[in-house]
Amino acid sequence: MQMKLQFLLPNTLRKHPVIVLIAIIVTGLLVWGYWPQPVWVEAVTVKRAAMSVTVEEEGRTRVIDRYVIAAPVDGVTCRVNMNVGDQVKQGEVLLGITPLESQVLDPRSRAEAKARVAAAESALESASDQAESVKASADFYKSEVERLRPLFGKGVISKGELDKAEMNVLTTNANLRSAQHAVEVARYDLQAAKSVLEYHAGSDREPAERVPVTAPIDGRILKLHHECEGPVRTGQPLLEVGDPQILEVEVDVLSSDAVKIKPGMTVLFDRWGGKQPLEGIVRTIEPVGFTKISALGVEEQRVLIIADFISPRERWQRLGDGYRVDAKFILWYEKDVLQVPASSVFRYNDGWAVFAIEDKIAKQREVKVGQRNGLVTQILEGVQEGTMVINHPSDNVEDDIRIRIR
Repeated sequence: MQMKLQFLLPNTLRKHPVIVLIAIIVTGLLVWGYWPQPVWVEAVTVKRAAMSVTVEEEGRTRVIDRYVIAAPVDGVTCRVNMNVGDQVKQGEVLLGITPLESQVLDPRSRAEAKARVAAAESALESASDQAESVKASADFYKSEVERLRPLFGKGVISKGELDKAEMNVLTTNANLRSAQHAVEVARYDLQAAKSVLEYHAGSDREPAERVPVTAPIDGRILKLHHECEGPVRTGQPLLEVGDPQILEVEVDVLSSDAVKIKPGMTVLFDRWGGKQPLEGIVRTIEPVGFTKISALGVEEQRVLIIADFISPRERWQRLGDGYRVDAKFILWYEKDVLQVPASSVFRYNDGWAVFAIEDKIAKQREVKVGQRNGLVTQILEGVQEGTMVINHPSDNVEDDIRIRIR
């Protein structure tokens, strides 16, 4: 029987070689098709690098001390021969208003003008007292910094205490500038009130001359509300004046992000037109939020964050009022952090895991993560520096499966 089969097989091969070849090919294809194939993956290396957690929003610059100059009396204004951006000096006459005679002779208007003068005098005294108080605080914090610097050089105090004192100096200096401007505005209001009273002095005098409207500070014209000659009412805005050299930045952020931001926190301003980002510091988080409709039509609760520039003024002197900037609030920063791309980490058993690559085999490793910023994730435990892990693992990737790196 064995000899018969031995003779029969070669005869079969000789008679039907094509069928045998097809059978062999089909068998090979079936074996190859059902044989487990390696999964193509993208690999990244666990590395150490700087990492930061930030909140990024759009903001805009604004003049800190912005003054809206209103009409002190009812009357007719002359044509404003100025344009937005023109430089003005404190006390410079910007325009004139011819009061209405019917109101000049009105006893009630005369009484109201006297009351305004008294109120303006009180406001000037209050502003002066406030400026003296802020100046005393500024002098105190300045002397405090001068006292702490030698102590810091000797290692008696920490850098945080010195930074806090220096931040107090910046804050009080800004408050002092605002207080001094408030004194100037109060003095201007008093002058305006007195000028109105002068034109209420009598009823048998010649028609009053134009009431001059002067600039309260040195600065530039920011906005013109009334350019052409025409009637105006008392309190009607005529133009706005401010100093573009003293800017701050207002940024509206989500209320959930605002609670993470603190005064004194560093903020970077990018995409403002310059090559290098500008540095700033958070001064105020407003305690009142507001509702804003997003681009997707969703109502959001937003909060205004006010920040000051700490970069040299020469770098941002080309910025003006209402310029757009991108604000990046730095919530957390470390120079040397073990990290992986956030796309390589996935949820596993109420924790986190990655697929490490060992000899072209995927090995699932549970990891303990720290800070995350949406792009990278801090690794505290589970993998070491230099380990290759799979980025964007698909559903085909499993533990102990063979893989092939693209």
